[in-house]
Amino acid sequence: RRSARTPAMEDRAPLLPRRQEAAAKSGGWCCGSAAAAEARKVAHVALPMAAVSVAQYAVQVASNMMVGHLPGGVLALSASAIATSLASVSGFSLLIGMSNGLETLCGQAYGAEQYGRLGVQTYRAMVTLTAVSIPISLLWVFMGKLLTLIGQDPVISHEAGRYIMWLIPALFAYAVSQPLTKFLQSQSLIIPMLWSSMATLLLHIPVCWLLVFKTSLGYIGAALAISVSYWLNVFMLVAYIGCSNSCKETFSRPTLDAFSGVGVFMRLALPSALMLW
Repeated sequence: RRSARTPAMEDRAPLLPRRQEAAAKSGGWCCGSAAAAEARKVAHVALPMAAVSVAQYAVQVASNMMVGHLPGGVLALSASAIATSLASVSGFSLLIGMSNGLETLCGQAYGAEQYGRLGVQTYRAMVTLTAVSIPISLLWVFMGKLLTLIGQDPVISHEAGRYIMWLIPALFAYAVSQPLTKFLQSQSLIIPMLWSSMATLLLHIPVCWLLVFKTSLGYIGAALAISVSYWLNVFMLVAYIGCSNSCKETFSRPTLDAFSGVGVFMRLALPSALMLW
């Protein structure tokens, strides 16, 4: 015969510590210090990344603003606005979406401490996005004729076609810079990207002004300035990755492995692109 009541299982081995259990019952998980700390961690990554995206988009906006100040620039502004919109939809947004597939692959490699895989995955994404950029660039070459074919104003279509052709170098710069961005983002190296994007924007403004107003290029100089600025951003990111001690373990030189396993990347990249598109 038992002289005392056997303690219940939850009394002997509670699933939650007493204080955490009380906090959960009172709603402390949502508004407690743990939630605030987590929010600060998210903001530490999200806010600089938002600023990076805004700075990259502002490069295109600044170019359109320069074109709008050209004498009699109504035609030029219409052409540049149409070309910029078409380039974003058919090219830049597609590459951004596809590069999002790299977040999963680089995040898994970094979490598993397979640091050498980060470089391989990044080079693989560069190769894939560069290959995707080739048919897109061919589409841009004939964009003026396509716009005329679907009934747009022939004069504006012709000028928009000229403008978007000068954005082709920027497209290939994007195919390189977006994987580099995900490479750094997976390691929470956000601030270098922020400084690079801000420096690109600040340098873009005088370069665009010179090409638009001080050369015979006119509004075409705005498109050329975008291409120059995007490649400048690539060079700054590459310089940081190659020289910084923060990327010493994850940086690796290109190998033939970048040309294998493309199917694995595409299975993640295509759905990501469709979600953003």
